Amino acid sequence: MNHLHEILAEATPRVRMDRAALDLASIHFPNLEPEPFLDRLNDLAASLGDRLRNFNDGRDFVEKASSYLFGELGFHGNETDFFDPLNSCLNQVLERRTGIPITLAVMYMEIARRLHMPVFGIGLPRHFILEFNDGNFAAYIDPFNGGRTITAQECFALAGAKVADPILLQRATPKQIAMRMLQNLHGVYLRAADHEKAIATLDLLLLGAPEIGPWYKRRGMLSLELKRYHAARRDLLKYLELEPEATDREAIQKQLQAIHLWLAQVS
Repeated sequence: MNHLHEILAEATPRVRMDRAALDLASIHFPNLEPEPFLDRLNDLAASLGDRLRNFNDGRDFVEKASSYLFGELGFHGNETDFFDPLNSCLNQVLERRTGIPITLAVMYMEIARRLHMPVFGIGLPRHFILEFNDGNFAAYIDPFNGGRTITAQECFALAGAKVADPILLQRATPKQIAMRMLQNLHGVYLRAADHEKAIATLDLLLLGAPEIGPWYKRRGMLSLELKRYHAARRDLLKYLELEPEATDREAIQKQLQAIHLWLAQVS
């Protein structure tokens, strides 16, 4: 997971979201080989490039990308099973041609990058969209809904915003994109009660944001479910350290006492 780790640790300014997204997919597919899917992105970019009249024409790129990816190839948002973990795995998005907004957006961004087209991700509160902006032509793009272009007002509506706040349209950094993808996948594993994979996603989330106390608490409680008492104790102590005024402090301390008793019985 070198690429994903580098993005989360902000270790290098040059990052590859395609490789990081495939690293993330390896949580669900431990034996995933990324090269075939990187080749698939290369092929998609080459085929889209063949359809462009002029690489300096931003409007043409956006229109051709929409007609090729979402029309001809049929990539689309998965509205029937939004919480399928495969929607968060770039390899499966490329194979099944369906996914959630952010993985469809990463696919689009990575195809655009290969063609040297300026496409950026925007993490709205309830949706993830794209921005094309080459200084001459600019457009917002909704990859979940057929790659259609949308107005700024429509972006605000998608976000559920009552007022037009330009800060909502800030471009997301690679780390912000990776963290959001991880949170999506983590939520899916929690819904499915897949404690092992929920912990794996939390491990990565805490690499990106080690200061968030409630995530230690959640990982500690998941470790308890798996009878990993040492790990649970470590995380619950960290939670209390980071959240000294936690309203559930007394309950967590009682839980720690119970863990101590369990460990004493098995030692």
